[in-house]
Amino acid sequence: MRVDVVQGTPFGVAYPTFQAVPSGQATGSLVAGIASVLVALFAICLGVTGAKDGWGLAASGAFTILGVFLGGGAIGLGLYGLRRIRRAGGQGITGRGMGISGIVLGAVGAGLALLALLASVSTG
Repeated sequence: MRVDVVQGTPFGVAYPTFQAVPSGQATGSLVAGIASVLVALFAICLGVTGAKDGWGLAASGAFTILGVFLGGGAIGLGLYGLRRIRRAGGQGITGRGMGISGIVLGAVGAGLALLALLASVSTG
């Protein structure tokens, strides 16, 4: 805590210190981005292994939709979190790295999910 004396009076002004907290949107973006990549990898596995039995395209398509939605959510949350961090001016809200990582992982996850659908269509 910082205390500044007000000149000419016996009083002072106290400035309390506080811990900066990570942005919830940036954290959510990172979690959704990681989930998007994992779902996309699962969709790739389903598309490749299920292509012989005929159910690979349907299963891969369902998980592709989930992966793309998770990736889009990660991108949106990351952009919103970065905007809140920038507006705070470095005081009180942190997590810029988590927001950027969430955006990148969301884009990679959505791309891999679409690639999984493409792979299952070509093998099926």
